[in-house]
Amino acid sequence: MRTQQRILDLVQHIGLLAVIRGPSKDVTLRMVDALVEGGVNGIEITYTTPRAEEIVKQLNKSYDEDILLGMGTLTRPDQALRARDAGASFLVSPHCEENLATAMVETNLLTMLGALTPSEVQRARRLGADVVKIFPASLGGPGYIKSLRGPYPDLLCMPTGGVTLENLPEWFDAGVIAVGAGSALCPRSWAIEGRFEAITARARAFVKAVHAARARA
Repeated sequence: MRTQQRILDLVQHIGLLAVIRGPSKDVTLRMVDALVEGGVNGIEITYTTPRAEEIVKQLNKSYDEDILLGMGTLTRPDQALRARDAGASFLVSPHCEENLATAMVETNLLTMLGALTPSEVQRARRLGADVVKIFPASLGGPGYIKSLRGPYPDLLCMPTGGVTLENLPEWFDAGVIAVGAGSALCPRSWAIEGRFEAITARARAFVKAVHAARARA
């Protein structure tokens, strides 16, 4: 079993988490297969996906430790234990609320709490976030991350919402440990249309861009 520190190391090593909001169980599983084929091994299944916990259980059986699998969009404390029992290795919330944060931290899984303002960032860290999810990152862009890292030079953060192939290098230049990518990486419409080869090609492009960004940093 991977330790919490090992999960954090893997997030930093992979540098890219695919944030999946699938339309159904079967389509979501095919989305993940297409992403993994393209080299994306960090997968976050959101609770806005139908039958999300069943999907995580099945992915664990299919891939075991070949991928890094977590659950996101946690909004209620009871979801934390259910996500852990389903087999998630990390938990992600879009916001920072005390009861939810406590439940997530108590699972002993890697915890990512959502924040945007400096006050929210500090609150997330105080409540036990291992990584602060900057969301929606599109509001400030990479320049905002640079500004945050002024007063918080040791901040471990991951922007989500607004990460694209074009701006991906800028996020790493700003000092993030990883990026979360949703529709820019795996468009829901492509999945519904059955364009899984296109998703695999997009995944390869994202992985290549992460490696290039890391090489120049």
